Amino acid sequence: MTHVLVVEDDNSTAREIEAALQDHGFTVTCVNNGRDGLLKALSEPFDLIVLDRMLPGGIDGLGVLTALRAASVSTPVLILSALSALDERVRGLRAGGDDYLTKPFEFIELTARLDALSRRRAEPATREPDNQLRVGNLHVDLLRRSVRRGDRTIDLVPREYALLEHLMRNAEQVVTRTMLFEAVWNYSYDERTNVIEVHIGRLRRKIDAEGEAQMIHTIRGAGYVLRSPE
Repeated sequence: MTHVLVVEDDNSTAREIEAALQDHGFTVTCVNNGRDGLLKALSEPFDLIVLDRMLPGGIDGLGVLTALRAASVSTPVLILSALSALDERVRGLRAGGDDYLTKPFEFIELTARLDALSRRRAEPATREPDNQLRVGNLHVDLLRRSVRRGDRTIDLVPREYALLEHLMRNAEQVVTRTMLFEAVWNYSYDERTNVIEVHIGRLRRKIDAEGEAQMIHTIRGAGYVLRSPE
């Protein structure tokens, strides 16, 4: 079972995170300051760490993260922060963070990001990148950048291809709009735009042709998931 260390000084937020992660099937340990978080992470094995950016205890989240990486602790770290400016996100990632989620956030977004970090950690370090992606009868050749569903060749523009590749790499898992914006558009999600919905609609019409089982599904209030029709 996945064991998550949560370092969060706000007790109410920590309890809510703990409950959401436990409902998701994770085992959770919570501490409420940077010093104790660092000691826990150094002394016990964890699969994932959720680390608040602003912490009491003489050491903030970036300090905890820097110390962990200096001690060769490679546990994936998801940073939580109310600081949403681009330079703050860059600082967190450059300090050794694996992902960055701004407050306030939806818990389905948190668990989706932790699932992605967990899958990434589970891959052997020596594994060569696959040249092929396949979900059901949908096939992507990464070298040729070609897409087929069964015997049918599908022509995609570059953004549609990038969107499909990300969905296929996370097949059977919910991918949130924020995650798609960061992975495909390389900037933060803006709730005022419908660009994702437009691109998903175009991609769906090409992938899910008439008479074929639907593969790209909308998860209301969460995001999208690509599932095998078989």
